[in-house]
Amino acid sequence: MSGRAIAWTLALPATLLVVLALGLPVLATFLTTLTSEGGAVANYSGFFTSAFRRTVLWRTFEVAAITTLLSVLIGFATAWVVAKAPGQLKSLLIIAAVFPLLTGAVVRSFAWMVILGKNGILNGLLLKVGAIAEPLSMLYTEGAVIVAMVYLFVPLMVLTLVGVLEAIPQDLTEAAASLGATPAAAFRQVVLPLAVPGLIVGAVLVFTGAFTSYVTPQLLGGERQMMMGTFLYQQAMITFDWPRASTIAAIMTVVTLVTVWAMSRLARRLNPVAG
Repeated sequence: MSGRAIAWTLALPATLLVVLALGLPVLATFLTTLTSEGGAVANYSGFFTSAFRRTVLWRTFEVAAITTLLSVLIGFATAWVVAKAPGQLKSLLIIAAVFPLLTGAVVRSFAWMVILGKNGILNGLLLKVGAIAEPLSMLYTEGAVIVAMVYLFVPLMVLTLVGVLEAIPQDLTEAAASLGATPAAAFRQVVLPLAVPGLIVGAVLVFTGAFTSYVTPQLLGGERQMMMGTFLYQQAMITFDWPRASTIAAIMTVVTLVTVWAMSRLARRLNPVAG
């Protein structure tokens, strides 16, 4: 038996498990949208002809995209500091970076409710220093959801990037500097292309997590800032409209897959070797 045949044989149990546990439920969801009363045309046209549903979809995509962009910027800067730190300090910084992951999303979202509420810590501080005359309404806004999402997903970005940045040889940046490249040019032409695979993986994790999130949008956005995850829960568990819930789930799946495909294409364009 060839090495490739052995590899496929070893991978077969895990492949079957993924197909049974993940593939079949997704397929069943798509089939529900095709076989329910009215068929696919009625289900999908009903979604996209509704201004409210289009707004929910666009808001979800916007929040996920902004969250991903901010997480990439903050996570890259943090991971760079961690990767360049000496041994013991690096361990402490990694622990500090991933510490938020030790608490659940519900706890972290409630913490942001305490911080951003009208009687919360941030409003109290701003009133105390005289920056505002009356408390600001920061809860149940798109900004509150984005802030909490960034806090939620930056640790994932840091964990993804630290190993990638550590693997970049210092000799490459030193060689670029010896050839006359400025630090900014060396970063742009050497470090950034080599970090692209980690950036794309981290961005995919953040985007998919933010796009499908339920707890944080529900607690910090509420009905006024409804997103696809909360809308799906409402249709499935409150109104028990399974065809509409399946349609929402199918649209979320397609948007996520298209975004992952687009990010993969971007990775191959920015770093052909990695692609």
